[in-house]
Amino acid sequence: MASYRQVLRDAKERLYEANQGEQAAQLLMLELANMQAHNLYMEYDEEVPSDLLTSFEEGIQRMEQGEPLGHVLGFEWFYGYRFKVNGDVLIPRPETEELVANILAAYDEYFPNQEIDVIDVGTGSGAIAISLCKEESNLHVTASDISEAAIKVAKENAESNEAKVQFLIGDMLQPFIDHAIHCDILVSNPPYIPAHEQMEHSVVDYEPHVALFGGEDGLKFYREIFANAHRILKERAILAFEMGYDQGERLSALAKQFFPQARIEIIKDLSGKNRMLFIYCGL
Repeated sequence: MASYRQVLRDAKERLYEANQGEQAAQLLMLELANMQAHNLYMEYDEEVPSDLLTSFEEGIQRMEQGEPLGHVLGFEWFYGYRFKVNGDVLIPRPETEELVANILAAYDEYFPNQEIDVIDVGTGSGAIAISLCKEESNLHVTASDISEAAIKVAKENAESNEAKVQFLIGDMLQPFIDHAIHCDILVSNPPYIPAHEQMEHSVVDYEPHVALFGGEDGLKFYREIFANAHRILKERAILAFEMGYDQGERLSALAKQFFPQARIEIIKDLSGKNRMLFIYCGL
């Protein structure tokens, strides 16, 4: 039988040849073996149990075909919480964790120790809404998505993470308007990929297009939110968005049209790319 070292070396080579991330092989092994990285290193020259080897091989074969690691496992870690994922929702990305962190920092600065209302537009798996709810008990979070299937997944994730989040089904801000819900913080990671942009096979074939593409210029859903936000925002409010790394200038100009009196801030991610837009109204 092969050792962990041999099995992982072979799997990494296969994923590299398939133009998939080599690191996914080790992550798959860690999850299937229920190990931490340092434990795996200590076992590197030990024999891989046959049942584990079988499950690992099945997973590598699926990833060789382009299937994302999150779908192979059936879950993804986000902000320290485990989220079920499938073809009905986007797999939450590490950069979106930075959006959550910046929202929590803005809360601490502008609404310290206050109970406030937060809405998450286009929640998908519920990763943002649930993480905010778990990290700060003073945030009362309501989340929406146009997809009933996505809301089903989000509700399961809220239950498994013991998060009290209210979920609504509907297009963009309409369910909040219909229920007369107002908020202190509006957050959204809307579809922002331009319709013409080429995407990786593993994304286009396995993740919902409704959650990816944002019209011809990628800004369609920002326009919709900006145009109707006044109907649900409280007098003092923050809007927080994730965006494409090259959309900052255009999105900032668009925001100024709808919020001429607000302070608009573009925030870089840890890699130095413009990835977040914050709009401060009445603050």
